[in-house]
Amino acid sequence: MNAQPRILDVDPRRQRSLRKLIEVSHEAPMDLLTSLPWSVGVDRSKTPKKVRHGWLTGTRFDEQLTPEQRHELLWLENARDVSMFISLEQVLPVLYVGYLNRHDRDLSAEVRDYLMVFSKEELVHIMTFRRYLEVAGLPLFGPEAATQFALEKLPGMPPIAGILFTIIVEWVAELGAMYSTQSAEVDPLTRALYRRHHVDEARHIAFARWVLESHFATAPEDELEQLRMMASSQLERLIPAYTFNPGIARFTSFPFPVDTKDEQQVREVTFSDANVALNARRLKPMNDWLAKVGLT
Repeated sequence: MNAQPRILDVDPRRQRSLRKLIEVSHEAPMDLLTSLPWSVGVDRSKTPKKVRHGWLTGTRFDEQLTPEQRHELLWLENARDVSMFISLEQVLPVLYVGYLNRHDRDLSAEVRDYLMVFSKEELVHIMTFRRYLEVAGLPLFGPEAATQFALEKLPGMPPIAGILFTIIVEWVAELGAMYSTQSAEVDPLTRALYRRHHVDEARHIAFARWVLESHFATAPEDELEQLRMMASSQLERLIPAYTFNPGIARFTSFPFPVDTKDEQQVREVTFSDANVALNARRLKPMNDWLAKVGLT
């Protein structure tokens, strides 16, 4: 008799749903060449996100910008968001294939198959985002700090920690992207890019939720406390980094109004009333789930 899977399992009630996720992934895979209307190009005269969701909105620094400068910043902010997806999604297939190599016998067939599907989809996302940056004439920002943690620390931790890391980084970026871009004021190709990416990411997040919920149902309290500490630490780093990246100053064609070497000014932007309120709205689904499962 085969041993009962011991890691990254899902509740028996979710087995059928997980098989359906796998089937849908194979039935309608994202394709680099055909899934987006590349021929229409990018209309840089339109915005890549809702104007009121700009990083400097509601701060004294925004008042120093001309309309043209504000428009330029929105496109650079979008470049950072795309770069963040590239940076973080490049490490996830490495992590997940590592789980397949080390823990294959301890995985159910459905979980094993979805780890492979997940990894394949992330590779397509990376190529798609890179092509978008080229088409839009946007720069690639440097790697995110979280990638170092994922590459150096997570492989030595229990796989459930990797699933928790995944859902937090993907959910923050995904909620932010969809909240700001699905509007008629946004460039059509940019809007379509995030919408098509969302189709796959919604499945990734569902998978992670099911695995984590199953694990939390039986995990001992000391292990749950370690996961709470990890989630808290990750959120404390990731949300401010997502909210404002001072590195944008390297790319502007004008003097950036924020002194990025002044920690107080950086905090003033990152934790402005407008940004705190925006994060509360756009990250609410994730925050509600984290509270529901006892991670916050």
